Amino acid sequence: MTNRSRRVAVLGGGITGLSAAFYLLKLAGERGEAVEVTVLEGSDRLGGRVNTLRRDGFVIERGPDSFLGRKLPMIRLAEELGLIGELTGTNPQAKKTYISRDGRLVPMPQGLVMGVPTDGDKFMQTELVSEEGKRRALQEAELSEAAGTELQEGTKSADEPVGTFLERRMGKEMVERVFEPLLAGIHAGDLYKLGLEATFPQFKRMVEEHGSLIAGTRAAQLAAAAAKEGGAARSQETPELPASVFLTFKNGLSTVIEAMEQQIRAAGGEIRLGAKVRELEASASSEGAAYRLHMLDGTVCEADQVVVTLPAYAAAELLEAHTDVNALSAIRYVSVANVVFGYDAAGFGHDLDGSGFLVPRGENRLITASTWTSAKWRHTAPENKRLIRCYVGRAGDERGVELDDEAMIAGVRGDLRDLMGLEATPEFAEITRLRHSMPQYPVGHVGAIADFRAKLARKLPGVYATGAAFAAVGLPDCVAQGKRAAEEALLGS
Repeated sequence: MTNRSRRVAVLGGGITGLSAAFYLLKLAGERGEAVEVTVLEGSDRLGGRVNTLRRDGFVIERGPDSFLGRKLPMIRLAEELGLIGELTGTNPQAKKTYISRDGRLVPMPQGLVMGVPTDGDKFMQTELVSEEGKRRALQEAELSEAAGTELQEGTKSADEPVGTFLERRMGKEMVERVFEPLLAGIHAGDLYKLGLEATFPQFKRMVEEHGSLIAGTRAAQLAAAAAKEGGAARSQETPELPASVFLTFKNGLSTVIEAMEQQIRAAGGEIRLGAKVRELEASASSEGAAYRLHMLDGTVCEADQVVVTLPAYAAAELLEAHTDVNALSAIRYVSVANVVFGYDAAGFGHDLDGSGFLVPRGENRLITASTWTSAKWRHTAPENKRLIRCYVGRAGDERGVELDDEAMIAGVRGDLRDLMGLEATPEFAEITRLRHSMPQYPVGHVGAIADFRAKLARKLPGVYATGAAFAAVGLPDCVAQGKRAAEEALLGS
């Protein structure tokens, strides 16, 4: 490597892989170091789950539709790509969210933060939970750590399922009626199988630091209010940044994928589509590349370092010949589908007075949630049109994903008719099936992944594994993981 540029192969062209490639080239340039970066994407498109469809004035997301604005890695990436002016926030008038109960849409009570009630008076007025269930939930503020068994023998407790933790703190009814539709929807998962440390570690910290979820959430609210001055300062630095909890790009999330592709190519990086790696071979030679990547088409890509951003099952298949991949094999994936309907405003028959609704598992509906997209995001539809997106499939109930188009459309329209009274006929429907797309972090995931990475570093120095399967699924988290892998690769020279 003393007489040539370092060669780095990035496996996977989703947002993590593209972020890794972008930052490899950017950071190497800042260090005055030459690096050859090749992105190998097995499919015929970049972006992974990020997939924007633009048609007839609509901006339709077939994967995720936004990201948390408080998570700065995406903001910083947008700045570096010159996209800050393209960011947009949610409609401030679409604040209301509903949850289905017994076939009716009931507004979520004010003061509910991630399912935790912070305003006892307003929470007691909700119809989502029974009187007994509400009283049980509010008792959490007086529940000691000893009673909740959060601490054992003076040390922090081991990981546990999210559902078990929340049921112990606030009762089973709250889990079923509020936490499950609100939190499990992020992962399309089962709260009683998802590990707390990997999904909602802030809940555990709140109890350890403040004695209860309610006290911890209230403290977080006060801290957020105190930080507004910092937010104002940030707004002065980037005045174009919208004041919104959730952000996206005016022309869809694929905007950031397209910008990274352009920047990577402009910096000399190579991107290959339809380039699926079937085998990773460690070179026995002391000279030349450390690794040879054998492609399905028979070609070979040589690399000094490899960044693997594949789904857990694909990474496990590639790495199992070299190291223990049990931590990856323990991550199962859930299949989901998105159904998007476009309507004409004339005769639509619903005022879309909020951002949408959630459907608890016990309601036994085909759809798990619905976003009233054109109400929540004003840029997504022409003025005289309406856009609604519905979600199908969750852990333990993925059958709906495999319905044929006609049956899926009929089933989703039936649920909208029952829950919203929506009789309007859509002008078009877009169905996207995302098979094996939602990683489910099991109990003990954080420790298992740390152990896996330590073994990987010993067995295959210069090979880094990262992405949604390893830490958080949010887009800023994936960007952060890609950048971190780039930094580790450059520092590992």
